[in-house]
Amino acid sequence: MLLPPVKKQHRLIGILLMLPFIVCSLTAVFFLVRPGFQEAYEAVPVRQYELPTIIRLEPEPDWREIRHFRSILGEHLIIRDDSGWRHLGAATRQNWSLPNEGDLTRILEDAFQFNPDRYGMVVSVFGNTAETDTGVNHVVNWPNLLISQSGRDTRWIDRVYSIHYLEWTGFYVADRILGLSGLALLLYMTITGWQMAFRPARMTGAIK
Repeated sequence: MLLPPVKKQHRLIGILLMLPFIVCSLTAVFFLVRPGFQEAYEAVPVRQYELPTIIRLEPEPDWREIRHFRSILGEHLIIRDDSGWRHLGAATRQNWSLPNEGDLTRILEDAFQFNPDRYGMVVSVFGNTAETDTGVNHVVNWPNLLISQSGRDTRWIDRVYSIHYLEWTGFYVADRILGLSGLALLLYMTITGWQMAFRPARMTGAIK
């Protein structure tokens, strides 16, 4: 039979692991229901307008992908070559650098028209990032003109993910140690539980 200290350790570790088990169970239910996920992680598409004329594009030999469209700022030519994404002016085929604060605000607020209640109006711009009066932060990836967004709900859901995966401290090394320690304790619980469940039965069978 197992020594009493092992049984005691098994019980104490079980009590210690109750909190992570409860937290993981509750957050798992949250992930199954997924409340508010659609808005929290939705993409913000650039609003596109009808092109005034259809032009024939003659791609360069190293172009792998082409996007040609018109926004409130004009006609864009987004291409991907061996070096990555490039943002060109459709008329000049010259690099189109990140616009100034005013133009960036215009293209963002034009894109917000599909969900104005969430995005509201731009209140500050710094480089390629912007914040709105609804507390949503936006990052404009200008080379391929994709807009990502992160609101209070996004940050809250991300925090729930961190809690679910035992990332409780916010420090990478400490969270890794915490996670590995939890797995080690769970493995110990499994081994000692297996022994307590089956070893007495084998010993009883041997005595018979």
